[in-house]
Amino acid sequence: MTMASNEQVKQYLAHWFQLGKGVVCPKRQERIQPQVIFREHHYSGEFEQCWQKILGSEEDCYLEGTDQTIQQLLSPAWELMDCPRCRLPVPITVAGVASPMCICFDLSNWPNEELPSPRIPTNSNTHLHGLLQRLQEKENSK
Repeated sequence: MTMASNEQVKQYLAHWFQLGKGVVCPKRQERIQPQVIFREHHYSGEFEQCWQKILGSEEDCYLEGTDQTIQQLLSPAWELMDCPRCRLPVPITVAGVASPMCICFDLSNWPNEELPSPRIPTNSNTHLHGLLQRLQEKENSK
């Protein structure tokens, strides 16, 4: 097991932001949640500003519905795994007892297989190029 990297924690927040969760900074009584997560195939400027604000915070901020601070998630004591119920990233302690509940416990309409799942930024051109290559390979193998 390895600790969560900055990029993994960033992706974790992006997934949950898409489902309406925010990051709470209790001392400042502030809730951080970007409205726009992606711009084309990158994170939006608004998301990046929120991420920098969270990383630069001197207080313990946490994702709504969790007990672990973002700072704790970036330590060697935690890693991120997919929830067996909803397949979204959730924090798991490396040593000790893990929380029995996923962050999705308070989302009344989740998991919902009829809706697209939250995602990370993807490059549509790269994805479509890969599909085209596979189709061409399949056509050539006939």
